[in-house]
Amino acid sequence: MTDEVTTTLGSPLRLVGFYDVGREKIREFARAVQDFNAVHWVESAAKEFGYDELPASPTFGAILGAISQRCIFEKFLPHYDLSQVLHTEQRIVFWRPFVVGDRLVTDVTFEGFRQGHGQDTFVFRTDISEVSGDETLVQSSWTTIVARSGGGAADENLAVAVDALMMRSMTTASARKGAAAIGYVDAAIHQREQPMVSAKFVPQPNRSFESVSVGDELEPHVVELTSGDLVNYAGVSGDPNPIHWSDLIAKLVGMDTVVAHGMLTMGLGSGLVSSWVGDPGAIRAYGARFARPVFVDPQRPAQVHLTGKVKSLDEAARTAEVTIVATSDGKKIFGRAGATVQLA
Repeated sequence: MTDEVTTTLGSPLRLVGFYDVGREKIREFARAVQDFNAVHWVESAAKEFGYDELPASPTFGAILGAISQRCIFEKFLPHYDLSQVLHTEQRIVFWRPFVVGDRLVTDVTFEGFRQGHGQDTFVFRTDISEVSGDETLVQSSWTTIVARSGGGAADENLAVAVDALMMRSMTTASARKGAAAIGYVDAAIHQREQPMVSAKFVPQPNRSFESVSVGDELEPHVVELTSGDLVNYAGVSGDPNPIHWSDLIAKLVGMDTVVAHGMLTMGLGSGLVSSWVGDPGAIRAYGARFARPVFVDPQRPAQVHLTGKVKSLDEAARTAEVTIVATSDGKKIFGRAGATVQLA
């Protein structure tokens, strides 16, 4: 790891500029993760849960996460081959949902690094805040990524293939120069006189604490994923890793087929919980450790089976801990996954 990265460890960096949340982007993302809760699509349905505008699906922040991590790797870790970077764990804390009209800024902190068994492991914290009024924290997440130790492509054929496939804005010097507005500045110049304030939000779940018991099961979901779904999610979320959409690259890194994005499978899981509780804003925290990817054959859809169960209840907080199990081809996708859900 370079001295520059060592210096960056623990120091927050702010993504230059703003991200403005639009109605059609919210619908586009909900479609990409197959989240058909009406609150993401129909204003009247959103108003029933107290929203003035459409709220986004819980994992919408993956869009800014992808931009942030790409900038980190390009600026500080350029020798790592992104086609061989694996997303192994994700944890998200929600202060409220993103909604149409939000103007967002992103701070990323490189929180951890370790080496072992031929792998480099990175932990990034991403804080996303709304700044159209007083700056308020909307979402915090922690992302664990594993790469080949020291970086670099596994072989020259892979490097050539990736360069030939990637869109030019990801590979050419002129395009990178034109995209210079997407980058980081030291977040210290944005230091606040007061600590970051979390957004004040009261969800309106359609399930009361008294109506829920430990052991209750959520209605199972079965979702199909095609290679077209993976291409669509890559475009919507801004995740360019070709192992999700190029069978050639997948084979060069030793896989039989392309694999679904980890955040896509997490999006499917949050949809399961959201449909159970009604208000997506009732999901207070959500995390998953990825055990096995979903392999998507170009000739047939992959099926993802999702189930959930109430593991425990907190009477004082009026919350439920819900465990989520996702399988494909009879094998578990998550090593563990669960959500903290606010109840009425």
